[in-house]
Amino acid sequence: MELEYVLPGDIEKRSFEIINTELENNGIHLDEENRLVIMRAIHTSADLEYARTLKFTEGAVAKAHELIRQGADIVTDTNMALSGISKKTLAKYGGEVHCFMADADVAAEASEKKVTRAYISMRKAAEKLNKPVIFAIGNAPTALVSLHDMMLEGSYKPSFVIGVPVGFVNVVAAKELIVNDDVDSIVNIGRKGGSNVAAAIVNALLYTI
Repeated sequence: MELEYVLPGDIEKRSFEIINTELENNGIHLDEENRLVIMRAIHTSADLEYARTLKFTEGAVAKAHELIRQGADIVTDTNMALSGISKKTLAKYGGEVHCFMADADVAAEASEKKVTRAYISMRKAAEKLNKPVIFAIGNAPTALVSLHDMMLEGSYKPSFVIGVPVGFVNVVAAKELIVNDDVDSIVNIGRKGGSNVAAAIVNALLYTI
């Protein structure tokens, strides 16, 4: 394979052209409503499988856009995802990005209750943020379990869930909980995902309002 000369400013555009071509060659046709979200997930991961495995509840993109316009905050389960989200764009609508994973009180409570910090950090977000919240989970399936448990308890219902944790232990089952919950969501079925994918999905939503 020969190197292709592409101007720095055209690299992303060329990447999207390649993705479109490969999707067409594989007989994959994306619906327009979800196209950019799927394209950005593929772009950040170089994995065409997201075209088939990303699952959207009805009207998910439009509902996420409305939440952002209303000033919703975003909560992530990693500082990596937090750093990758366009905070400047979100701030235009009055929203902020939070990650409580490294907070001392979260670590102490997790240790005391013998659960993960991700599990406790979701509950802290639910208690602390008195406004609509979009949860963007790219690493810890227990963050999704925590959100599910709060919905089951009737103590809290997230406004929107992006569920794309990556891994082997409880990842598939945790995603299935969210898919079966009565909550607006974008979830990647299976083991694949990651903080980069979670951030890419958030940014796709921010860039298409």
